[in-house]
Amino acid sequence: MITLRKSTERGYAHHGWLESWHSFSFADYHDPAHVRFGPLRVINEDIVQPGTGFDMHGHRDMEIITYILSGTLRHRDSMGHGEDIRYGEVQVMSAGTGVQHSEMNPSPGEAVHLLQIWIMPERQDLTPGYQQKKFALEDKQGRWCLLASPDSAQGSLLIHQDARVFAARVDGAEILSYSMAAGRKAYLHVARGSLQANGYALSAGDALMYEGEGMVALSAATGAEVLLFDMG
Repeated sequence: MITLRKSTERGYAHHGWLESWHSFSFADYHDPAHVRFGPLRVINEDIVQPGTGFDMHGHRDMEIITYILSGTLRHRDSMGHGEDIRYGEVQVMSAGTGVQHSEMNPSPGEAVHLLQIWIMPERQDLTPGYQQKKFALEDKQGRWCLLASPDSAQGSLLIHQDARVFAARVDGAEILSYSMAAGRKAYLHVARGSLQANGYALSAGDALMYEGEGMVALSAATGAEVLLFDMG
């Protein structure tokens, strides 16, 4: 079964300094039909205005992945990490027993556009941790680039869940497929551009949920960038 989730169906909030679209129930947006998909709990598409951001706040028992689409995000946390994250870089923060962090846009003139993703961990009360890595654009072009996994395969960042997170860029005549093992589900999120996926015409913000399917098939893309979650 494949279920389409259109961008326009997502929750939306505009706070002046922050514009945010919620694929799943989050903050003041609650949709009983879209609370989570397997262990995937949050995909928030955020645009943060220059010189603003999220002040120090806490998380626990969540694997938090930040994927930058443009601009710069400045991270500070209670574990002592202080990093800037830019396009091509991915951050994973395992909140575990509890972490405080802030996320600010340090630019005086450019907004930062990002996806923040929460994946529920396989168990609670893990030791908090932080990882960040740059993934080359050529490793995503016309191919699946493994960003995060439960075993750090192919140099991916470690997450504490039976889930693998891939990114790919597809354009023009490029065709890309992904074979799913029996009993697993997948979630495809279009971060930018447009393409065909399993017969569905998708554009930025759209998503497909796969259950009991054997293949994710992408084609007819125009400047597309997608994230794919393969989950047990």
